[in-house]
Amino acid sequence: MAQVPQQTDFQLVRVKSTWSRVKKGEALCNDEDEITHSEAKIGECISDGGISWIVEAPIYFCYKVVETYNILEPSNTTLLWGHITDPQQIEMATTSKRKLRRFIVIDEVVDKLYGSKVREYFEENNVQHKILALPTTEETKSMDLVLNILHEVQKFSLDRRTEPIIAIGGGVCLDIVGLAASLYRRRTPYIRVPTTLLSYVDASVGAKNGVNFLQCKNKLGGYTPPVASFLDRSFIQSIPRRHISNGLGEILKMALMKHKGLFDLLKNHGKHLLDTKFQSCNGFADHRDAALQTTRIAIETMLEELAPNLWEDDLDRLVDFGHLISPELEMRVLPSLMHGEAVNIDMAFMTYVAHARGLLDAEEKEQILQCMRGLELPVWHSGCSWALIQRALQERLKHSGGQPRMPLPTGLGVADIFNDTSEETLERAYKLWVKDCQTVLEEELQAQGDGPAPGLSCLPLESIIAEEVIAHK
Repeated sequence: MAQVPQQTDFQLVRVKSTWSRVKKGEALCNDEDEITHSEAKIGECISDGGISWIVEAPIYFCYKVVETYNILEPSNTTLLWGHITDPQQIEMATTSKRKLRRFIVIDEVVDKLYGSKVREYFEENNVQHKILALPTTEETKSMDLVLNILHEVQKFSLDRRTEPIIAIGGGVCLDIVGLAASLYRRRTPYIRVPTTLLSYVDASVGAKNGVNFLQCKNKLGGYTPPVASFLDRSFIQSIPRRHISNGLGEILKMALMKHKGLFDLLKNHGKHLLDTKFQSCNGFADHRDAALQTTRIAIETMLEELAPNLWEDDLDRLVDFGHLISPELEMRVLPSLMHGEAVNIDMAFMTYVAHARGLLDAEEKEQILQCMRGLELPVWHSGCSWALIQRALQERLKHSGGQPRMPLPTGLGVADIFNDTSEETLERAYKLWVKDCQTVLEEELQAQGDGPAPGLSCLPLESIIAEEVIAHK
């Protein structure tokens, strides 16, 4: 007769230096000793087949996202101590006679702009440092660059407990350094200092890191948050206007998914934000706080979505809006589209899908597209063919549990996730999207008397679809 499996649950306690398991609910002895309780549990199951153990071990992470300004001023100590949360540790660190040491990875373009200030900052604060300037682009985002960083970290003899690696640059730089830090001695703390709008509101606030592999975006990576991200908007004033639009794509994502107020800010103040490069201008009463409000709401809404699901155990994620088709599109047309631009093209198509499903009315659809154009974001690209969309959605099914889990706006600033969008609806949305974009392009060309805009095809709709059918065969 088969034995009925016997399940026993144990809690874990440490007495002095030794961990022991104790049956759940059982009284503890050695009350005179200091006892530490763990949130981890061990379950033991005895059956005819033997014994099995189930370990429940919650992983705890605490990281800071900190607004600051003029972070490279030597008197601003954020880069030195801002990552420490425990007041006692701060006091120990600031009073220690041990020389401070820091390893810094900086994007080579950022190094040309700010490298002298970075060096002056650490010299003025008497910090022994090594600065590694690297070309961090989508084309170079690879394990080769990660290994390059790790070789230099090893030569620097980093103390992984007290000497966090500092990454200064855009999202690609932060992703690469995050992966390198997570690999070095299994996890070395690191700090993110974003220098672009996109990385300020997106890459800097989450846990993900990674590199491209086999022409697939972020195919290798992990979930290791930094100990801190330090956000300084003054960096954004040195980036080109197109890069500002690029970052606005990710901000618009959060606005469309969950915050009508943020959408209104972008719709009403988008041109001003582009013109002023997100710098606060006291002379503009109507716009004075637009940059601050926009970035704060974008970060707060992003953290609300990321913090409860840091490891993406739940695959239903509103923050995936704009990221169903864009990874395939972005890698396919490199380097013609930046990340936020590809995301916006994805969002534009999905706006048409939402309209085709009856989730958005024509006026809401047009408001969204007008806002995108006002932010100087592309709403279509000739590389985003029907065949590419089909491939991208098939790829989506592979890593989302066999469901598309398609976030779609159901109004302005509200959204839901859908698994029942038919291919007929998608194709109908695609044809209308292409037709509308062609009409807008033709009107713009007539008004300007100019050639085709970058990323847009002036082929008739019938020719575009016919070419795609032939290519797909």
